[in-house]
Amino acid sequence: MRPLSVSELLAVWERGWSARPFERALALLSAATPECSPATLAGVSLGRRDASLLQLREWVFGPDLALVATCPHCGQSLEMAVPAGSLRSSPSYRSDAAAGREIEVAAGDHEIRCRPPNSEDLLACVGLESAARRGRLFERCVLEARRQGQAVPAEQLPENVAELVVRRIAASDPQADVRIDLGCPDCRHQWTEVFDIVSFFWTEIDAWARRTLHDVHALASAYGWRESDVLALSPGRRQIYLTMAQA
Repeated sequence: MRPLSVSELLAVWERGWSARPFERALALLSAATPECSPATLAGVSLGRRDASLLQLREWVFGPDLALVATCPHCGQSLEMAVPAGSLRSSPSYRSDAAAGREIEVAAGDHEIRCRPPNSEDLLACVGLESAARRGRLFERCVLEARRQGQAVPAEQLPENVAELVVRRIAASDPQADVRIDLGCPDCRHQWTEVFDIVSFFWTEIDAWARRTLHDVHALASAYGWRESDVLALSPGRRQIYLTMAQA
C-alpha cells in the first residue's frame, strides 16, 4: 500500500459520490494498492480493511484525528485530538483473520468452521432489514457446522452456540469494532462510542476535496491556471498565491 497523490484522492472522492460506505472503502484501498485486484480487496476481513484505511488516513491527514462527540447525558459538545496509534488493536495487525485464515469453534457437541466478514458479505446484505441482514451475514461467515459429525445449517445452531461463534469471530478481527471511552468534563458522565474509520475518513476527504476545488476555482480565475497546475502546488505555495489573489 502507498500514499495517494492529490489528484488520485480527488478522483476517488468523485467516484464515491453515490457509493455505499463499503464501496468507498474499497475504492480508497484499490487506489492505494494497485497491485491487488478488486476481488482480493473485497475478500479481506473488515478488521484488516479498517487497519489499512487507518494507515492510509494517517498518511493523508496526519497522525492525529480530530473527533467531536456529544455527551448523551447533558448534551455538552466534546472536541479531542486522538492519536491514530491509539485506535489500532495492535501495533502490527497480524491476527488469523487478517491473514485470511478460518476459525474453528468447539461448543459442546458442535464443531464450527467460520471466518470474519468481509466487503463481499456486506454487498450480499444490501437491501435487507436489520434482522435479515444479521442472519445473512452469520450464514455467510459460517463455512461449516456439525453436531456429532452431522452437518447442521447455520441458521439451526442453538442460540448459545451462535452467540459463541459471533464472539469468537469478533475477537479474531478486533479492528472491525473499535470503541472509544469518553468522559464529559461538565457532568462527569462516562460512555463508549463506536469509531467508524470509513465514515470518519470519508467525511474528512469530502471536506478537503471541496476546499481544494474552491482553491482551484480561485486560482484558475485569478491566473488562468489549469486544475493540474494548482494541484501540483504545495499547500504552502498555494496559500501564498491565494492570499495574493485576494489582495
